[in-house]
Amino acid sequence: MRTMDTLALARELIRIPSPSGEEGPIVDCLARLLSDAGWQVIRQPVSPGRDNLYATLGPPQVVLSTHLDVVPPTLAFSEDEEWLHGRGSCDAKGIAAAMVSAAEHLREAGERRVGLLLVVGEEDGSDGAAAASALEPRGRWLINGEPTENRLVIGHKGALRVALRAEGVAAHSGYPEEGRSAIDLLLLALERIRALPLGEDALLGTGSLNIGTVMGGVATNVFAPSARAELLIRTVGPAEPLQAAIVAAMPPHVSVTFPLVIPPFRSRPVTGWETSTVSYTTDLPLLSTWGEGFLLGPGSIRLAHTDRERVRKSDLVAGRDSYVRLITQLLRNSTP
Repeated sequence: MRTMDTLALARELIRIPSPSGEEGPIVDCLARLLSDAGWQVIRQPVSPGRDNLYATLGPPQVVLSTHLDVVPPTLAFSEDEEWLHGRGSCDAKGIAAAMVSAAEHLREAGERRVGLLLVVGEEDGSDGAAAASALEPRGRWLINGEPTENRLVIGHKGALRVALRAEGVAAHSGYPEEGRSAIDLLLLALERIRALPLGEDALLGTGSLNIGTVMGGVATNVFAPSARAELLIRTVGPAEPLQAAIVAAMPPHVSVTFPLVIPPFRSRPVTGWETSTVSYTTDLPLLSTWGEGFLLGPGSIRLAHTDRERVRKSDLVAGRDSYVRLITQLLRNSTP
């Protein structure tokens, strides 16, 4: 594996299906590769068959971290002269390959103060990042990998997942006085949430809302006995005031829970780097105990989660070089 070729490793990883909850095979692959190359590898159980992977050569100062899970559906690997195609090519298996390659490059130059933290579950609740808080040793800096077009991100939005459940009373649709439609209640709750202000921030912009799933009812001629919906709000400030407003807006017979709350992230600019902000959420706020955080990676988020997910080969190689550059800069000077 020395020096691990970025594109060869990316090809291998993209070919391994790893939807959230089924990351075992890709973790096995990387654990074997890193162990064979002489890394000290810790497998941290997160749930049955699912482990975080933490690899070090010695006490780390900088840790490179990204996630190994992907969203469904699976997209088969393919390749042309310019691009690698397939699920995870840009989010984030290509990034994992660039990180491993960067760490190996630095190792060959004599730098052993770099660790690799590869987590599960980022696409579905971030249980891997939450569990990683128990791992040691940690360094002074953590560079998280997501598709940023190789720009250093100095801020991203948070995430607030909202789960609604409405309880109705089943009855024949010809006799409204006998029933209560859970779907009508759910629609009212959604209308009230959509009317709430989602906040503004000078750096991150305005909050946004997506109604992701809506389910309910049993038949067209029956008042729906139950209905439920899940929403995701991209937050730009503290979630607590928005949570309180949502709870206060609920009509009778509708309950609300918040299965996921990740705050927005902000970091400082670094001398010599082009910076940007993004509207998605990462594991970085959950990895705050790992030191000062940075967000950087090859690929475009606009291709992630789509049926055309792909990444330029040249961008992956440039991503590897960007990780080497940032790590070198951080280690050379604690206030770059």
